[in-house]
This record gives sequence, C-alpha cells and structure tokens, in this order.
Amino acid sequence: MQKQRFGTKELIVMALFCAIAFASTFVFRIRIPLFPLAPWLKFDPKDCLLAIGGMLYGPIAALLISAVVSLIEMVTISDTGLIGMAMNIFSTCLFILPVSYLYQRRRQLSVAILGLVFGIVLATSGMLLWNWLLVPLYTPKTTRADIVPLLWNTFLPFNLFKTTLNAVLTMLLYRSVMSALHKAKLVSHSPITYRRKISVRLILWCLLCLAVLILVLVMWRANQ
Repeated sequence: MQKQRFGTKELIVMALFCAIAFASTFVFRIRIPLFPLAPWLKFDPKDCLLAIGGMLYGPIAALLISAVVSLIEMVTISDTGLIGMAMNIFSTCLFILPVSYLYQRRRQLSVAILGLVFGIVLATSGMLLWNWLLVPLYTPKTTRADIVPLLWNTFLPFNLFKTTLNAVLTMLLYRSVMSALHKAKLVSHSPITYRRKISVRLILWCLLCLAVLILVLVMWRANQ
C-alpha cells in the first residue's frame, strides 16, 4: 500500500474539518430527554463531519482529526478529562474508520453506505463494552454492576440513535461539502455526481434508517 502523505492543502482542509466539527459540538450539543439516567449523554453532529473528512483523505486522516477534536474538547468544554477524551476518540473512530477505509478503496455510493452501516454496528456494540469498563472510573459512586442495566436501557439505544443519525447526516451533507471544497479549489477531484436513480435510492436509504431508528426508540420507550 502506498504511503499516505498530506500536503499543505490537505492539512488546511483537515484543520477546517477539525474547526467545524468542534464548533458543531460547542453549538449543537443536545441532551436527549429520553435518557434521564445518564445526563452526560448528549448528541452532537461532529461525527458526520469527521466521517466526511475520512472519506476524503482516508482512515489515517480520520484518526488524526478525531484525536485533535477530542483533545480540544477535553481542554475546553468537557469535564471528563483523559477518560472522556479516550472514550470520545474510541467512539468516533469505530464509527468513521470503516467508511473512511472502504470509500478510499472504492469511491461508490453503495460502498459509502456499507461503510456507514459497519460503523453503526461497530460503534454501537463497542461502546457497550467501553462504557462498562470506563464509566465507573469517572463516576466513583457507580459500580460496574450498576452499569449493566444502563447498557441495555440507555447506552444501546442512545448510541444506536447517535450513530444512525450521524450516518444519515453524512450522506446528506457529503455532496454539498465536497462541492464547496471543490469550488474553493481545496480539493482536486470533483464531487460525486449522483444520477437521479441513485439520489432516489439515497433518500430512501436515509428514510429507512430514520424509520428503523424511530421504531427502535418507540419500542424501547414503551418497555420502560
């Protein structure tokens, strides 16, 4: 595999993604009232921006911008310290690395969707283990036995909600972001031009994801 190098223009675009991702976290971080037992769980759209950056420059770039944004969060708006930063990087990378790797190998819409689906599965399942291991470290009064019920009635639906919504936002925003970067002459290749048939499929995929997500949340809420 050819060694990946980032020039000045690539570093500028990566820094731009970092800045916009952090700004989105700072401005749009939303607490979801469905999860009162874990008030620290908040949704923000940064992962969709980091996924687009990874799709553009590959998994190494995705890892770098994820680490930078998480570090900035730790020293500014986060109160969970290094543990929170580690959880942030782990969660984001599980979501964005599959699509970053697969899409770099083959730039097709179906491959991007497949990578995002893998990301949803990996991040949702991986964060169950990660929360079980690390939450007691920064909430000393909480034991791992206390965490077990939260895994299924809080962390699982929350991470499914978060990753699915970010996957939908990634596909909806990708073309617009790439078009803007191309017009600004910050990227050399043209954005994907979706054929009408592909656009319809993309919209249907996004609607299906949202429908499944709403159904899961409604069923979960009904069992509370």
